[in-house]
Amino acid sequence: MSDPTPTTPAPPAPLVRERAHLAASRTALRAMRADAEALDITDVTANWVNAEVLQSEIDQRIKALADLADTPLFFGRLDYAHAPGAEKAEGDPGENFYIGRRHVHDADGDPMVIDWRAPVSQPFYRASKKDPMDVALRRRFGYDRGEITAYEDEHLTDPSEAAKSSALLQREIERPRVGPMRDIVATIQPEQDEIVRAEIGGTVCVQGAPGTGKTAVGLHRVAYLLYAHRERLARTGTLVIGPNDSFLRYIEQVLPTLGELDVKQATVAELVAHVEVRGADPAPVARLKGDARMAEVLRRAVRAGVTMPVEPVMVVRGSRRWRVPAYEVEELVRELLERDIRYNSAREALPQRIAHAVLVQMERAGEAPDDRVQDSVARNAAVKAAVKAVWPAVDPVKLVLRLLSDAEFLAAHADGVLDADEQRLLLWEKAPRGVRSARWSAADAVLIDEARDVVERTPSLGHVVLDEAQDLSPMQYRAVGRRCSTGSATVLGDIAQGTTPWATESWAVALAHLGKPGAVVEELTQGFRVPRDVIAYASRLLPSIAPGLAEATSIRESAGDLAVRGVPGDALDGAVAEACGTVLRDREGSVGLIAADGRVAAVGAALAAAGLSYLSPGEETTSQARLTLVPASLAKGLEYDYVVLDDPAAIVAAEPDARTGLRRLYVCLTRAVSGLTVLHAEPLPAELAA
Repeated sequence: MSDPTPTTPAPPAPLVRERAHLAASRTALRAMRADAEALDITDVTANWVNAEVLQSEIDQRIKALADLADTPLFFGRLDYAHAPGAEKAEGDPGENFYIGRRHVHDADGDPMVIDWRAPVSQPFYRASKKDPMDVALRRRFGYDRGEITAYEDEHLTDPSEAAKSSALLQREIERPRVGPMRDIVATIQPEQDEIVRAEIGGTVCVQGAPGTGKTAVGLHRVAYLLYAHRERLARTGTLVIGPNDSFLRYIEQVLPTLGELDVKQATVAELVAHVEVRGADPAPVARLKGDARMAEVLRRAVRAGVTMPVEPVMVVRGSRRWRVPAYEVEELVRELLERDIRYNSAREALPQRIAHAVLVQMERAGEAPDDRVQDSVARNAAVKAAVKAVWPAVDPVKLVLRLLSDAEFLAAHADGVLDADEQRLLLWEKAPRGVRSARWSAADAVLIDEARDVVERTPSLGHVVLDEAQDLSPMQYRAVGRRCSTGSATVLGDIAQGTTPWATESWAVALAHLGKPGAVVEELTQGFRVPRDVIAYASRLLPSIAPGLAEATSIRESAGDLAVRGVPGDALDGAVAEACGTVLRDREGSVGLIAADGRVAAVGAALAAAGLSYLSPGEETTSQARLTLVPASLAKGLEYDYVVLDDPAAIVAAEPDARTGLRRLYVCLTRAVSGLTVLHAEPLPAELAA
C-alpha cells in the first residue's frame, strides 16, 4: 500500500483574508488606471495648448497608477480602537486601514489602501506601547515577489502582551539587495518619520552615520512634501542633488516606486554647467576657489565696469530738448549702487530713472506726460547710449576669465580680501586666448555661477534635497543655496565622511554658506544597514576623523560577517579575486569590490583572469550580474550586501593627507549590508590595527 501524497497545510484564515484583500486592491488599482486611460478630453479644452498640458497630466497619472507586480501594494494594517477623528466613547467600533505606497479606492470611492503619507497612516510608524495613538493592533506583512507570505500582529493596547521587536521588520531590513536602491517605506522608524514629516517651511539638516538611512529619509521627505503640498511644489519645483551620476542612477527608482515621477535629479556640476569643464585644479587652488571670500571678489569685479558720467544726457522729443545734468545722472547711479541689487536689475532700472527725471522737467514746463511717455524716453537712443557707457553689460564667463588671467584686474578687486600669495595661486600659468580655449575646472564653473547670480538672480525652487553635503565647498553651498533661496532644503551628510580638501567641519558653518543659518540639525545614530561588527570596526577611525561625533549603533540582530586577512603583496590580486568568487558562490545579493582608484585596473585584470565578470558603479546589478568593481572615490552613498575591500593602506595613501585618507577608508568600510572581507598586503592603518 503506497503512502498518501503529502498535502500542503492550508494557510490560516487571516492570511487567506489578507491575500483576498490584496487581490481585490490590485483589481481596484487596475480599474483606476483603466478609468484614467479612458478619459476623453476632446471637447474639454479650449485650445491645443491646454489639451497638451491636460494630456500630459493624464499620462503622468496613468504612469503613477502602474501595478508593480513584485512590489507590495500595502505592507501594513492599522486597527484603530475608535474611528479616527470621531469622539471616543466606550463600545464605539474602530476602523481598519491598510497602509501602502499609494492610495487605492474601490468603485464607490471607499479606500482600500491608504497612502503612507496620509495623517491616518502616521501611527504605523510612531505608535508604541507607551503611546498607542488609539491603535489597538498594528499588523505587518511579509512578502515574497509581491505575494503575502506571513503576517505579524502587535497589540498596542493589550497590557498582557509585552513589547517585542518585529521579526518581519528585521527580515525586511536584512533582505539581500540586488539592483538599485529601494524605498524604506515599510521600515521607517519613529526618529526617521519625524524628519520625513517635518514642515515644509523650515530647512532640516540630517547628520547621519553610515547605514542610518539618511539618503532614504531625504527621498521619502520629498515624497511626503509632494503629497502634503502638491500644488505649491508643482509651481515652484523640487530637486534632488547628489554627488555624482553613479549615485543618482543608484537612487533614481526610489521616488517612482512611491508614485512620484516628476522630481528632477542633478549633481552640483550639472547645476553650474555654464562652460565645458576640461581641466582640474590642484587641491590648494581648488580649495581657494571654493573659499567664500571669492564671492566678494566677484561682486567687486562685476561692478567694476560701472563709471560715473561726465556728460549730460540730452533727450530730443519733437521740437523740445530735455537735458539731465551729469551730476544728476551720477546721483541716480550711486543710489542704485548703494541699494546693492542685482547688476542687471539696476541696469534695467537706470533708463527708467533717467526718463523719470525728464518727465519731472516736462511737468514743470506745463506738460502732462504719462507712463507711455516715460517708457518712450527710457528707450530713447541718447538714454540707451548713456546707460551703456556708465553701466555696461557684463558677461560672467568673460569676467571670470579675466580675473584668472589678468594679474592687475585680480589685484584691483581682491585687495584686502586675498593676500598676494593667494592671488598668485589663482592665476593661470598661461592665459588662454579666449573663452573657448580656456581649460575650465569644476571650481571655475562655480565661480561663473556666482558671477551670474550677481548679474541676474538665479531662479529658486520650492524644495531642494542636498545629499553628501559634507563634501561641498563654501562656494558650492552658495550655488545650491541660490536654488532654494525662497524655498526650503533637506541637507543630508556625515562630517566623518568628508573626503574633499574643502570638506566642512561644522554644519553651522555649512548652513550659513547655504543661506539657511536657522536650520534644525537632527542626528541619526541608529544604524539599520551596516551590521554591528562592521560598524564597530569602522568606528575605530572616528576619534581621528571626527572626534565630536557619536559612534553609530546598529539595530541589526545579526552581528554580520567580518574577516580581516593579510596576504603577501604578490598574492593580493589573486586573493581578492578568489574572495569575490567565494562570496558569489556562497551568498545571495550584490557584491561590491572596492579598491583604491589606482588599483582598479590591477584587480579588474585579476577578476577577468579568474573568469569573473563585473559591472561599473551605477550599472544595475541583477541576479546574473551581481559583482561591481568600485573605485574608492565613487563608493560614497552606494551599498552592497557583501563588500570585499582591497588594501586599506592604498586607499589612505591615494588621498592628499592622512585624515582625508582615513575618511575615505571609513566610507569604504561602511558600504556592507551583510558582511565585509578586508584583504591587505601593506600593514593596516594604526587606527584599525588597534
